[in-house]
Amino acid sequence: MKLRLLLIAGDVVLINLAFALGYVARYQWQLFRDIEFNAAFRDYWPIQVLFTLSVLAFFWLDGVYALRRAPSWLDQIWTITGSVLKAMFIVWVAIFIYGPAVYSRLLIAEAGVFLVVLLGISRAVRNFYEARQRAKGIGVSNVLIVGAGELGRAVMRTLFARPDLGYRCIGFVDDDPLRGRTDIGRFPALGEVAALPELLQRQQVDEVVITLPWSAQPKIMELVEICRAHNVRARVVPSLLQINLSKLDVNDFGGIPMLSPRDMSSGIGELNRVIKRSVDVVCGGIFLLCCLPVIGAACVAILLESPGPPIFSQWRVGKNGKPFKLYKLRSMHKDADRLQAQLMAMNEADGPMFKIREDPRRTKVGRVLRKLSIDELPQFWNVLKGDMSIVGPRPALLSEVAEYADWHRERLRVQPGITGLWQISGRSELSFDEMCLLDVYYIENWSPSLDFKIMLQTIPYVLSGRGAY
Repeated sequence: MKLRLLLIAGDVVLINLAFALGYVARYQWQLFRDIEFNAAFRDYWPIQVLFTLSVLAFFWLDGVYALRRAPSWLDQIWTITGSVLKAMFIVWVAIFIYGPAVYSRLLIAEAGVFLVVLLGISRAVRNFYEARQRAKGIGVSNVLIVGAGELGRAVMRTLFARPDLGYRCIGFVDDDPLRGRTDIGRFPALGEVAALPELLQRQQVDEVVITLPWSAQPKIMELVEICRAHNVRARVVPSLLQINLSKLDVNDFGGIPMLSPRDMSSGIGELNRVIKRSVDVVCGGIFLLCCLPVIGAACVAILLESPGPPIFSQWRVGKNGKPFKLYKLRSMHKDADRLQAQLMAMNEADGPMFKIREDPRRTKVGRVLRKLSIDELPQFWNVLKGDMSIVGPRPALLSEVAEYADWHRERLRVQPGITGLWQISGRSELSFDEMCLLDVYYIENWSPSLDFKIMLQTIPYVLSGRGAY
């Protein structure tokens, strides 16, 4: 309640500031149209009060102060703009019916524009601050997931990829004997669904997310009642078509709404693939040209330190499981592949991956190349060839893919990338399951803006060397 009152008080200040700016724009700057009647700012106080009250009223009715968790900035601005337009209409009607001719309707329009801009800035600052706090674990809600099937994993990867939402998954329960006893990355398996009442008593749980199939509706209602008895909020995720609004087309069939699944076999739609490929060709070509001096200097350093070609190729698995040759700057001695079998006991990665923080096969130059990810630069040639994209899942070895579980293979639906969500979320510090969760989240939520965000955030991660070995 205090937060809501503070938000309303801040909006009152911004509404009146926008009104004052509208007056300045109309009477001093005389934007769009010269003034016909001059009026002092104090003469506008009845209109200013009406404008303020109208905006606040529509904000309240339209749910601006509902304090929903993590609505997007665009959603907030859309709602705010609609409320402001309705408030402007009320003021215009009042001026037309009751106000003297000296009142300017254009002033109200200019005040409305200033208000949307000011509120947009204030909401952006607030969202940024809240996201930073939640990413640090401040003000987060503990979530327990019921069901670890595809729908449950979809919830997990969203919570993992979006820490700014303010949720922390403390684990999951599932009646499947395999899923209910196997952790998924940092999400611990807590047993069967029957253990829910005990978990609600023993652990601090703020919300329970139920992802069971709709065929288990009686069980779902029973779980909702258990949560209610423990004063814990329950959320039920609909299982229809493993529903995701980005995967559905809504059509009108003679007045009857119809839902149809989109073709998601390739992960990214045809038009989006054209956009993504165009960006890859243009940006990949520019990046490769800019990196040629660095690649050349690295090749000289590699040749001076150890024998063997400075660039080596390795078979990796691409889109839909198709193998391709990946190019990298050599960061290890030339017999590194032969020695891997002898070092398996030192493997620090889980799942099918092989990683050693202090790999004895690595050269001195190679340590620098790996730390700054310079060894990946030749892969821009793979991007131009069409084998890879700039942004996408990590290209896996054939031996790794052979050990994938079924849900791991979902990350093969798109072209692999030089960078991706996993690289800006911890890189080698992540477990294999966590990496797969991020990759599938990326595929299901792809957009040009997401690619741009990942590319921008990759730069500081590369320079810091965090998680690179």
